[in-house]
Amino acid sequence: MRIKFISLDQLLEMITNNQKFKLVEVLSKENFKGGHIPGAINLPLDDLKTLANKALNKADTIVVYCASYSCHASTMATEMLLKMGFKKTFDFKGSKKLWIDSGLELEK
Repeated sequence: MRIKFISLDQLLEMITNNQKFKLVEVLSKENFKGGHIPGAINLPLDDLKTLANKALNKADTIVVYCASYSCHASTMATEMLLKMGFKKTFDFKGSKKLWIDSGLELEK
């Protein structure tokens, strides 16, 4: 099972084109409340197995992100979701840090 990564440009293109997808932050609730990429939902990694089937649909395109390049939560979450049958799941490795470093706003 290969994890597919998407770049910031690809994510922005999806947003600009109003492509239907679920953006999932896998950090803690506190982290999420502190600011997240606009439109994201919060499914903390520790609760992902329990929450995924309630919040997501197997047919959804899902983009997962965490704190930064060195954070492995998004990759672990992507792997977990793929194993659970969410076939169109992508890892936005640049994550929240790249979003902010690119001058883009977080939503609170």
